[in-house]
Amino acid sequence: MGNILEVNDLHVTFDTYAGVVKAVRGVSFHVKPGEAVAIVGESGCGKSVTAKSIMRLLPEPHSKIKSGTILLNNSNLVDKREREMQKIRGNEIGMIFQDPMTSLNPTSKVGAQITEGLLKHQNISRKEAYQTAVNMLEMVGIPNPEKRFNQYPHEFSGGMRQRVMIAMALVCQPKLLIADEPTTALDVTIQAQILKLMKDLQEKTNTSIILITHDLGVVAEMCDRVVVMYAGQVVESGTIHEIFSNPSHPYTEGLLKSMPRIDMSRDVKLSPIPGTPPDLLAPPKGCAFYARCDKAMRVCKENPPLYEKVGDSRYAACWLHHPLAKNTQTTS
Repeated sequence: MGNILEVNDLHVTFDTYAGVVKAVRGVSFHVKPGEAVAIVGESGCGKSVTAKSIMRLLPEPHSKIKSGTILLNNSNLVDKREREMQKIRGNEIGMIFQDPMTSLNPTSKVGAQITEGLLKHQNISRKEAYQTAVNMLEMVGIPNPEKRFNQYPHEFSGGMRQRVMIAMALVCQPKLLIADEPTTALDVTIQAQILKLMKDLQEKTNTSIILITHDLGVVAEMCDRVVVMYAGQVVESGTIHEIFSNPSHPYTEGLLKSMPRIDMSRDVKLSPIPGTPPDLLAPPKGCAFYARCDKAMRVCKENPPLYEKVGDSRYAACWLHHPLAKNTQTTS
């Protein structure tokens, strides 16, 4: 079976007063039908920009997809006009945004916001749209959905608003769901409920999921594969087991070392990654992680590593996997 989504060599820039920010630099990954793929990395690494590029929701005219393709069922979204994208958003691709309070219209009842997509994309009556929306509210775990249908977003708690966002994203039964930090603003208990809800809905509807997050615990709970981004590039990708048990890139290793684990001894201290990410107004000539890497070599400073296969289903961009790496003198 083919991929539902393929992102190939995507480059995205932003025009600012300071210059051109190269926010996404050659990102490539794919998503299979029914698969959950996580995109992880520090803030500012290009995760959300990549997601919004797929939805074609980047702010205009200051942003631009410079090159690359975004293939949804082999149809290139980069070439679509805005009118064509309006037919795709919500219908073929759903998106859960980071902050439900700012993503929902405070002046419109939640029922009207859910049925809007149904009435736009599907040839059904308002009565049918109402019943579908009520059923979806019930499916995402909102009690008394008939009453809640006619309430405003401010009458919902944070967790309930996030459930409304999930209902809006899934009401037209899209084949791909993009969840951008869907549990960031929620407490731990509600976070667990939302993750379980998304996993249950994925199994029921066979929806593919792209989960944008910096929380590796959420990734372990939800996803099949991981795409690790740094400074606008993909530095490693592989299955959950491969990434968590034996990371192939020093940046991925650093992320895992900075994350607390339930089996960790009290005497073991977390090891944060030193330094800060590079300035994407003027990206480094070589490896973007060079200045923060304790395994950096001379070749890393001047030459960007190739993104190559390093295992059965794992890819990484690191000179450490080069056959001559053992004979190369390190910077230390």
